[in-house]
Amino acid sequence: MKNLILSFCSLILLSFTEPSPKKVIFFGDSITQQGLSNPKGYLNLIKADILNKGKGSNFEILGAGIGGNKIYDLFLRLESDVLAQKPDIVYIFVGVNDVWHKSTYGTGTDLDKFEKFYKATVDKLQAQNIRVIISTMGVIGERTDHSNPQDGDLNLYAKAIRKIATEKNCELIDLRKAFLDYNLQNNKDNVDKGILTTDRVHLNEAGNQLVASLFLKPLLP
Repeated sequence: MKNLILSFCSLILLSFTEPSPKKVIFFGDSITQQGLSNPKGYLNLIKADILNKGKGSNFEILGAGIGGNKIYDLFLRLESDVLAQKPDIVYIFVGVNDVWHKSTYGTGTDLDKFEKFYKATVDKLQAQNIRVIISTMGVIGERTDHSNPQDGDLNLYAKAIRKIATEKNCELIDLRKAFLDYNLQNNKDNVDKGILTTDRVHLNEAGNQLVASLFLKPLLP
């Protein structure tokens, strides 16, 4: 009888125990790296917003961004930097360097290889029953008259990411579209940086705020 009572009490205590926070990893390049290292970076803004909404115990927010990374870099460090941490949710935010480094260093990623590595990365995550949220890239230059040299490639790679989201049944954040729409409304002087970026690629304060607001929606709909 005593054991029965103890078991019953244990069940009651367990029923009042708060669930473990969901571990969320943001997987990407220097934009994500700066999202955590910059006090006003988008990851720190997400953390602050979650706390302000009283949901701090619901999520553990982690960054796994490394400067210069392309999609194949993410694939190669997937096991050590992401899967080893046993996340519940993973955001994939990559692609700028795959396009940008083609012209700057000659080391970009051809579109067909980009798609293959991206799909393989998603497949490995989904095989572990991880919720995968993927994002198109932002900009390489903020001019609104289609004169940014990489606009054409960015649009092709963003289209590929949208297609992968459909094929793999991933949630999609269309950052490319959001950046273009924002610049059309706010970049009246057609400048190539300073609206959402500091250097045509990396986020300024407004850019971090926009990314944080979009990335937060799947966590706190």
